[in-house]
Amino acid sequence: MLDQAMKQQLQSYLTNLKSDVRLRLSLDDSDTGRKLQALAEEIASLNGHISVVDDPGHSERKPLMLVESVERGTAIGFAGLPMGHEFTSLVLALLHSGGHPIRLEADTIDQIAALETPLEVEIFISLSCQNCPEVVQAFNMMAAINPRVSVTMIDGAAFQQEVTSRDILAVPSVFINGALFGQGRMSLAEILGKLDSGAAEKQAAKLNQRAPFDVLVVGGGPAGASAAIYAARKGIRTGVVAERFGGQVQDTMAIENFISVKATTGPKLVASLEEHVKEYGVEVITEQRAANLIGAEETDDGYIHVELASGAVLRARSVITSTGARWREMKVPGEQAYRNKGVAYCPHCDGPLFKGKRTAVIGGGNSGIEAAIDLAGIVEHVTVLEFADTLRADQVLIDRANAIANIDIITLAETTRVLGDGDRVTGLEYRDRRSGELHQLAQAGIFVQIGLVPNSEWLNRSKVALSERGEIIVDAHGATSLAGVFAAGDVTTVPYKQIIIAMGEGAKASLGAFDHLIRHPAPTGQTQAA
Repeated sequence: MLDQAMKQQLQSYLTNLKSDVRLRLSLDDSDTGRKLQALAEEIASLNGHISVVDDPGHSERKPLMLVESVERGTAIGFAGLPMGHEFTSLVLALLHSGGHPIRLEADTIDQIAALETPLEVEIFISLSCQNCPEVVQAFNMMAAINPRVSVTMIDGAAFQQEVTSRDILAVPSVFINGALFGQGRMSLAEILGKLDSGAAEKQAAKLNQRAPFDVLVVGGGPAGASAAIYAARKGIRTGVVAERFGGQVQDTMAIENFISVKATTGPKLVASLEEHVKEYGVEVITEQRAANLIGAEETDDGYIHVELASGAVLRARSVITSTGARWREMKVPGEQAYRNKGVAYCPHCDGPLFKGKRTAVIGGGNSGIEAAIDLAGIVEHVTVLEFADTLRADQVLIDRANAIANIDIITLAETTRVLGDGDRVTGLEYRDRRSGELHQLAQAGIFVQIGLVPNSEWLNRSKVALSERGEIIVDAHGATSLAGVFAAGDVTTVPYKQIIIAMGEGAKASLGAFDHLIRHPAPTGQTQAA
């Protein structure tokens, strides 16, 4: 199962085990079951703290491997083969079950340990989903801390019948005690916020006590990370507040045009960015959504105020907003009703759930054609619908798509309706823009890839000027129309929404903010933050 390099690396990690770990197997005679047994035996051979127990009657769901802490009695389950993106989840489960310290703040560990209600957590994933490991690892840490929490990762491709019976059309899908808890990316803080009703209020109270920042970056994508690093290097108090660090890059599977790096993935790049940011002592605040911005001239204390959806208020001498953009929606009847029920926006995440079925991709740009090529190896057939008369993707992608037998491309096609049976998508309706005729296509899934919308709605009540498209208008220094407020990245009017451009714009906005600070002293009567 594991090549020699992976074995050596895993063996090195397992030297951190401090107590015994038991791998309890409940297998069937499937190919996945045989591979899971081979994986368990290989892992056990690498460290004397690990043993394997064959217990076929333990669970009706097979194949299943439980990673059990012999000392604490906790258990973390993997139904299916935890390879691909989930191999890291398995390694961490082994380490945490074997007594290796969990890298969480003491308050968070205490909050998890204090959960009194038994929680049976089932997480349906696909091994190609880059968002799933964060959710799996968050719940796994909870299970390693609190024995009242039991967790099972379930590979949807290996348990298709269960996926169908539960109408799961998006991953990750989390069920707790049999009821749907949530779908899509969730951080540990967000999970605890839903499970612990008082968590949000406590966090807001703590944030209100924060000293003012010299530079507060709103948004944690490439532009925000770059801005924070450049600010912190000036020796000034710098903070980042974001719903999640990394932004939309977390959902990008392949990055091949980042200069000096031939190829990487979004999650890998984000991890490197976060590590770099934290090296400079930047205070990173996540799971917080900006709701309003009030300029310094309108506040009592002379600081710019950033109001958060949680009710907290952060203060700063300057603000750099880099809130990025999100996938554009079709805004046609049925889209919202069947979101996560066949309407999807991440082919890498949800594509495996449509194995052997017919799917459509809306949009003929690079992202749409890349999605079609990716899906073609999984699904029965892909139909690409493009509104214009020609595709907007790079020619090399168009040529590749045209060479794949199970991809059809329809141009001058206006999607007008998502069709469904009340539970899931059954097809779509489109208008032929040549003839005006309406056509229907039977489809199990619809992947929307039609561009981006700037995340600037939170500024609608502020005095920051926006373009007709909702982008923040910035000058050559990254400055907005409001004194002390700067902006960078995909949320601005700067053309060409690319990671490397966003990083450069973040650095520029940060230098602009620093120039503003040295020309404008801290508010009178206020102590300047160190």
